[in-house]
Amino acid sequence: MKRPMLTIVVPCYNEEDVLPESARQLTAVLQSLIEEQLIAPESKILFVDDGSQDRTWILINKLMDQNRYVTGIKLARNFGHQKALIAGLETAKEKSDCVISIDADLQDDVGAIRDFVLKYLEGYDIVYGVRNKRETDTAFKRLTAQGFYRLMKWMGVDLVYNHADFRLMSKRALEELSRYKEVNLFLRGVVAQLGFRTAVVYYDRKERFAGTSKYPLKKMLAFAFDGITSFSVVPIRMITLIGFLSFMISSLAGVYIMISKLTGHADSGWTSMMISIWFIGGLLLMSVGLIGEYIGKIYQETKRRPRYSIETDLYSGRAGKSVQATKLAERR
Repeated sequence: MKRPMLTIVVPCYNEEDVLPESARQLTAVLQSLIEEQLIAPESKILFVDDGSQDRTWILINKLMDQNRYVTGIKLARNFGHQKALIAGLETAKEKSDCVISIDADLQDDVGAIRDFVLKYLEGYDIVYGVRNKRETDTAFKRLTAQGFYRLMKWMGVDLVYNHADFRLMSKRALEELSRYKEVNLFLRGVVAQLGFRTAVVYYDRKERFAGTSKYPLKKMLAFAFDGITSFSVVPIRMITLIGFLSFMISSLAGVYIMISKLTGHADSGWTSMMISIWFIGGLLLMSVGLIGEYIGKIYQETKRRPRYSIETDLYSGRAGKSVQATKLAERR
């Protein structure tokens, strides 16, 4: 049987501290799989530089000179983790039989990659890496992450619980994924909708090897909100429901006021009036903002702008001038 060519896609943003160790550990995994004759010798590690401001791209070029398994692409600017991941997946699918995505910080267990490949050889098109537990996370992050998964499930979005972006996808699954052309592509939701045969591999998440997290609270909240608004119209329906409930309460209050007026028990209530105005005003502003978020997504989608721009593609052999400039910067 022909051995599949595997490409491991690693999005990178300012990862110079961890990149050499990531390359070392992933190379060891590839060599082991090749020795077991589970994957083809041409298999690669594809680092995707998402517009890093440190020496990440220089290190990728150095690693490529020293390590035949390493290659890379450089995006024209910082597009964000999800778009960098999509860029890597769409680039890798041209030459690969299967692709594994993993973050550069080494928190995901590289030892699980072998289990991913075994599941692929059994005939599975998508293999999810799922965390056994979240002991390395802070209590706040653990609580908010679990709340996010429960909220998405309540809104009807099909997600794999405790799964991030550590997964294997076959060429067939990647071809199907490439048909999803929306700009606001929430990968965790889309992959779950593809169908095909899926399997799960459980692993223990580790501490970050070096550097700092590139997902602070602000980015995590934005990511969660993007996921919700990309896959569910429940928030819009909730506004309708709240509006209907507000109308009913207002109608009941109006009846009560009229009865009080007719019976001579009406008192002027400045406090209750101000509270009502502030409450309704805040509710209206929140509703308009939420509707605006959906309209903004429609606006972005109708423009049909590309999700990313690749400045240099070493994987496909389209190097361009930036590699020459990088070599020159190294000599200096």
